[in-house]
Amino acid sequence: MISNTISKADTFMFNTYKRLPITLVKGDGCRVWDEKGNEYIDFVGGIAVCALGHNSPIVSKALCEQSKKLVHVSNLFYTQPQAELAQILVENSFADRVFFCNSGAEANEAAIKLARRYSKEKFGPERYAIITMENSFHGRTMATLSATGQEKIRIGFEPFLEDFRYVPFNDLDKLYAAIDRSVCAIMLEPIQGEGGVVVPDGDYLKGVKEICKKHELLLILDEVQTGMGRTGRLFSCQHFGIIPDIMTLAKALGNGLPIGAMLATEELADAFGPGSHATTFGGSPLITAGAIAVVKSLLNDGWIENARTMGDYFKNQLTYLQQKYPAIRDIRGLGLILGLLLDRDGADIVSACMKKGFLINCVQGKILRFVPPLIISKKEIDLLINCLDEIFQGIKI
Repeated sequence: MISNTISKADTFMFNTYKRLPITLVKGDGCRVWDEKGNEYIDFVGGIAVCALGHNSPIVSKALCEQSKKLVHVSNLFYTQPQAELAQILVENSFADRVFFCNSGAEANEAAIKLARRYSKEKFGPERYAIITMENSFHGRTMATLSATGQEKIRIGFEPFLEDFRYVPFNDLDKLYAAIDRSVCAIMLEPIQGEGGVVVPDGDYLKGVKEICKKHELLLILDEVQTGMGRTGRLFSCQHFGIIPDIMTLAKALGNGLPIGAMLATEELADAFGPGSHATTFGGSPLITAGAIAVVKSLLNDGWIENARTMGDYFKNQLTYLQQKYPAIRDIRGLGLILGLLLDRDGADIVSACMKKGFLINCVQGKILRFVPPLIISKKEIDLLINCLDEIFQGIKI
């Protein structure tokens, strides 16, 4: 029987999501409960958002305290939480300046605008094209959709913003061949999340950086899904020994609060003077107070290290499954962004896991993706592995 909530949503809301047929009402740590009282261990984590888990007491306390002081004013005024969060991000990254907004798409939109404005000021009006990767995902606004290299997501929204070029991920030759005098930047995800949990080969990202240096191009790293400890380092680019010119963050930065951030060097930031770019709600006192609590906990409470150690353990356990079941073709990922490439559609496995009390999701049709809270434990991982073991036992080869 369809619940009242599901019936209301299906009647009154746009049908833009393919939702699983449960209504979640409560969360605690790595677990959530539906309106019928069923418990689930969450390996989706709001799609790599809930780094500290659901109903984090750290975040709740920060929000409660700030809500009694100041929730929103305007970016026409200074506020203490916004300034403090900016300082923390700058002091723990390559950047000199931070622009706050409300989402990853908005952060990427700001990065695109900054790259074009800076490049036109420095090199002239013909410098504006941006190279992105096939199977990339940068957001759903018109600019970020234009940057996204997945045709299925772009269908029906033409015409797009001009002068985005798509090249294969992990192919330096194709990247080099796409460059001419009109190119101002290369924009990519260090690990493609929505594209199938694709980790770059060897020195690919160092090669990209070298190309940027040679041609005086800006390197924009979209760390919306991979940043804030997800891979076992604060930013995934730290694994590959590269420093971007612009980096975007969101998702885990707020642990569920709507926040995005664009980080850049001082030289680039100068291209965004007063009136050049703005947002009404970005960096509000309430949201930045919550994000401060998140970032401090990630840095000080061992959760980034936990992402590394639990990620290694999780990957080893998935390897054990791969050795048993031919349906598993590959294991991908780093830290706690992991994927299983299957020889078949993964939707039925997602549904089977849900019925057994585990939430996972599937990208690109055949890739099971696991992005749990960074507080996940071995016990919870083992429970999922046992669940998957039972499911794969029943799969016909």
